[in-house]
Amino acid sequence: SLVVRSPRQTVSLLRSRRPQFGRPERERQRNPKRGREPAAGPKPSEVYGFVGSITVVIATAVYLAWAYTPEPALRSLGITYYPTKYWALAVPSLAMVALALSLLAYLGSNFVATPAPTSFSTIFDEYSRERPAAATVPVDAATAQEDEEEEEAERPIEPISDISIHHINNLMFGDH
Repeated sequence: SLVVRSPRQTVSLLRSRRPQFGRPERERQRNPKRGREPAAGPKPSEVYGFVGSITVVIATAVYLAWAYTPEPALRSLGITYYPTKYWALAVPSLAMVALALSLLAYLGSNFVATPAPTSFSTIFDEYSRERPAAATVPVDAATAQEDEEEEEAERPIEPISDISIHHINNLMFGDH
């Protein structure tokens, strides 16, 4: 098992490990299909994106042709079954109003779900983690630098925690 106690150890272990390109020969013989190269050609997501973009361009062109072509010109082309021109303006207008109302509803739901600024839940809640108390050992000034260099290499990463409100107040306002 690999136990890492500090970021420096992680970096040194990553540098010392050599990359392993390819699999052992026995595994290739057991699963001959797994060793093959992937099939050449476009991915399905690329095909769907291309078809979707072409469809949007064609639909936009048909919409604009229907919206701006006069009715006598459409009848002369033999096109007699189409929606009234009212919908050429109504559909985009309704879509924009629906988008604006949905944005307002989203903002309103966020305001309703947010606690008041005077609430203690803005400072801490059930997911808050207090920082563990650090053990401080008095060190002689002559050996302080040597000990600090040795401890820095072996110092583990501190667990994720919240900064207490007392510490923030001391940093912002001093010891008043």
